[in-house]
Amino acid sequence: MKKAIYPGTFDPITNGHIDVIHRARSLFDSIIIAVANNTNKKPLFSTEKRVALIEENFKDCPDVRVISFDGLIVDLAKENDAIALIRGLRAASDFEYEFQMAQMNRHLNDQIETVFLMPNEKYFFTSSNLIKQVFQFTDREKQLIPTNVHEALVEYYKKLS
Repeated sequence: MKKAIYPGTFDPITNGHIDVIHRARSLFDSIIIAVANNTNKKPLFSTEKRVALIEENFKDCPDVRVISFDGLIVDLAKENDAIALIRGLRAASDFEYEFQMAQMNRHLNDQIETVFLMPNEKYFFTSSNLIKQVFQFTDREKQLIPTNVHEALVEYYKKLS
């Protein structure tokens, strides 16, 4: 069974992330979406909320599991018998950072490959940060995020006002 891990902060998950996950499902038998408990990024949503939002979007996909993690992704991959890490690339600007991460992960564990997947071109400009910036001023963005994420963002920003 070929298992891969798609790590990220997913604060929040976007349709671009979901597109990459579905592309990965066609390559691997099982996908683990690993939600980083990364306090350095100061996430909008708690780790538990991010996991729940993702799980809701994959409830009908038995080959997809969502977990949270702390620590090194290569250690998590080894613990879960994953053979690959999935990374999304939107634009050339992503490549340098992702290349460095892939090389460090290979240095730490050369048994785990990094696979780069590109989302559909309609999501190339999408990022979680851009979505959050838009929602500071308007809640009209619905094409780039799942419905449950839209609802969670509307609720979050209502509490702030």
